Amino acid sequence: MCKMQTITLTEYRDKLKAAMLARFAGCTLGAPVEGWSLQQMEDYAKQLGLAYPLTDYWPAVPNPDDPRYIYEKFSSYCKGNFSYVPCDDDVGYTLLSLFIAEEGNGRDFTLNDVAKAWVKYITLAWTAEDIALKNLKNGVPPEKAAEIDNPYDEWIGADIRCDGYGYMAPCEPEKAAEMAKTDAWISHRRNGVYGSMYFAAVIALSFQLSDAKKALTAGLDYIPSDCELADAIRWALENYDAVRDYRHAAELVDERFPGMHAVHTINNACLTVFALALGGKDIGKVISNAVAMAHDCDCTAATAGSIAGACYGMKCLDSHWYEPFGDKIGSYFNGERYYSINDILDRYEKQALKGGRIVIE
Repeated sequence: MCKMQTITLTEYRDKLKAAMLARFAGCTLGAPVEGWSLQQMEDYAKQLGLAYPLTDYWPAVPNPDDPRYIYEKFSSYCKGNFSYVPCDDDVGYTLLSLFIAEEGNGRDFTLNDVAKAWVKYITLAWTAEDIALKNLKNGVPPEKAAEIDNPYDEWIGADIRCDGYGYMAPCEPEKAAEMAKTDAWISHRRNGVYGSMYFAAVIALSFQLSDAKKALTAGLDYIPSDCELADAIRWALENYDAVRDYRHAAELVDERFPGMHAVHTINNACLTVFALALGGKDIGKVISNAVAMAHDCDCTAATAGSIAGACYGMKCLDSHWYEPFGDKIGSYFNGERYYSINDILDRYEKQALKGGRIVIE
């Protein structure tokens, strides 16, 4: 286990802002090409005359008017077309984790608190989340909602919900993993839960260690050492310094996990590791490489962005990735249509201060 440390409030604020903005940037970059193959993205970038991996948001999409997340169109995620963080589940669940804590018992929220927030806020859901929400609404107890008619309980859904728990527990990986496990249990089991615990712990550690590889390695202490995910992460870390580029990364993962679904927790976790390896301290390069690897690219880019942001702070995130967001986050959940980025950051800080690891100068 990593030795307990503290972080100054100034440093926490800088890293939290970078983590959240990089998460939103990674999601927005990947959103219009979610579900595309690596070759499709390469071909489309070439058609548009773009350097690849991208150095900015997609300037166009082939299906601009197709709807996405109730309020958006696919063109809503293209360069020059947005003045806020466009709606996405990777964005919505980052807000929801905060609401769960605020409306439950703070960082000690329960599974029942998760269930109440889900029924209150979620408007659209897919795969494991959709099934769990339907089960809840049909009277299934929260502790059983993941276990009825759910073939998706090891897919990536739980770990895209976990970043907020790392934000609320800087330098407290055990607490971050505990919160993530409670959240994940509503819809996932086994490696689906471990993925959420792992990345929440890694983000918490990133605030402390300021080094992605060290955080990814230390995060293994917070999931079972004999689980499939831990084995996969150890393999990815063994190849951390050997991976050559995004194509090599995707090839390594597909060879290691032949036939695994493109939105499974395990293969995407390894791609997230490789994106951090390739991007180094350049957060834009981290999210661009994650998207270029395909699979569940908006999710991997969002998670990798969170980790890189929490490690390296705002100085390593070029302003063109976040300036178009202004101070506004779009939401397709019940509640507000838009939220203030600065207000959400302040509310995360309020929860994080409860942990006692932030030193106010």
